Amino acid sequence: MSVSNDGMENTGPRIFSGGIWEERYGYARAVVVGERVIVSGCTATVEGEVRHVGDAYAQALTAIDIALEAVLMGGLTREDVVMVRYYVVEQRHFDIVGRAIGEAFGKVRPACTGVRVAGLVDPRMLVEIEIEALRA
Repeated sequence: MSVSNDGMENTGPRIFSGGIWEERYGYARAVVVGERVIVSGCTATVEGEVRHVGDAYAQALTAIDIALEAVLMGGLTREDVVMVRYYVVEQRHFDIVGRAIGEAFGKVRPACTGVRVAGLVDPRMLVEIEIEALRA
């Protein structure tokens, strides 16, 4: 699965995807701090629409693709990812999202934290994923 955010823009220490929530809530998709790229929470929202409604696995893969695109824009790679945090709305989605993370990162094996939350900004969103990368 591959997601292309044609609007992804690197303005130096800030990376913007043009996503609706970034503008509305005043944040950047990612921030570059020295050798580190910190990516804000990503959902399966592409071009303003929540994708894969009802499918936590596909939403997780889409969110990971969006986050990794920001890591690349910040000058790092998948292999530089050191931390993944994921938030799920339903208990039953922990293993599903964990499987997607395992498949996406393979032998990279970043640190990881999963948290169950009461809800996300749009009720169709089942998962949100944050990534941190650090040049070794």
